[in-house]
Amino acid sequence: MKSILDKIFFRHNNLDYYSQNIKDLTFKTSAYKIFDVINSFNSDSEIRYVGGCIRKIINKEKVDDIDLSTNLEPNQVCEALKKANINFYETGKDHGTITAIIDEYKFEITSLREDISTDGRHAKVKFSKDWKEDSSRRDFTINSIYADREGNLFDPYNGKKDLENGLIKFIGNADKRIKEDYLRILRYFRFFLSYSKQPHDEKILKILKVNIDGISKLSKERLFDELKKFIKLKILEQLNKDKSSLDFFLIIFPELKNINVFSKLNSYKKDILEKIDPIFLLSLMIIDDSDNVDYFLYKYNISKKDQKRIKVINNFYRNKINSKTFLENDLNKIFYYEGIQSTLDIINFKIIKSKKFDKTLIDLVEKYKNRLTPEMPINADTLMRKYKIPEGKQLGLKLKLIEEVWVDNNFDISDKQIENIVNN
Repeated sequence: MKSILDKIFFRHNNLDYYSQNIKDLTFKTSAYKIFDVINSFNSDSEIRYVGGCIRKIINKEKVDDIDLSTNLEPNQVCEALKKANINFYETGKDHGTITAIIDEYKFEITSLREDISTDGRHAKVKFSKDWKEDSSRRDFTINSIYADREGNLFDPYNGKKDLENGLIKFIGNADKRIKEDYLRILRYFRFFLSYSKQPHDEKILKILKVNIDGISKLSKERLFDELKKFIKLKILEQLNKDKSSLDFFLIIFPELKNINVFSKLNSYKKDILEKIDPIFLLSLMIIDDSDNVDYFLYKYNISKKDQKRIKVINNFYRNKINSKTFLENDLNKIFYYEGIQSTLDIINFKIIKSKKFDKTLIDLVEKYKNRLTPEMPINADTLMRKYKIPEGKQLGLKLKLIEEVWVDNNFDISDKQIENIVNN
């Protein structure tokens, strides 16, 4: 009965634009397979899109993640997926989340829930059949919109209207919502900077301020995951224009002390940064002449790959980027030993940090962008055969010296240079 009432009182029918785009999403991502298996599991089973993917469709943004809600419990979801031979893993089964995988797409399927208790970090939940109850535990009205596969919206808190009007509203009592999960403080500012068309509600700011110490209860992993979502050029530009948001942000992330770099961008720099990923944007905020980078990487759980990338930029910055010895030869070394990504990172870092337009740097981007890594013209077999160097430690040392000279000489080395290295 509740499901029927939901559809009567909270449903938006025949919304052509949204309907078409949701249908396109359903078939483009093969989500229809999940809808088929869940909706047919029993006479009452149902699954809907929810949250970010619907918010982004309404706002005409690109959908990059797909969340689904169902009135089935996690064990039933697993059973249904198994029967349909759909791969999945139990992301957070105790909290009701199963991640299904079809082709390259991931679908987070979460059972309807209600909170039994919360501590600001985690919630103890029980599973529910009540769509309205599930929506009431969500953070903001703009994230509490559901849709079926046909594109009909189920919107119990008028999130669509709030999104269109640029209103970021907590569901129910704001203080209670925040105390359930302190990460919502940061999420508030992310959504405000992304969607708001209205000034801050001073009452909300006061509530956020009272609860700001709760951030310390959160794991560094969750904070960094949210930070990555925050690090988009549009949001960072807006952040620099909104003092209230900026003050809170720097309390939470004091290491991002060079964030004002995004307040001084010309159109060319903007064009560059719009095409670059969050890790590079992060490097612009944390790299300076101090030990800030080392502290940040120590504090947050960042992948080894991203750590290495940031360290390469930082090391080059500390040693070369501010000097007059920023030479192509230095870039060749980075290109050869660290790869094209690090090379372009360094050039772009220099462009963004430079006060004046430098066409030389622009040309370097184009030069390295499609460049193939050169192969050293001599190898161990050649040294052993031609120069009679026996296999062992000496061979390795000679080969390394030859490689260093070859790289230093812009990937060129003469026979005479090789002979000098071999004979000394």
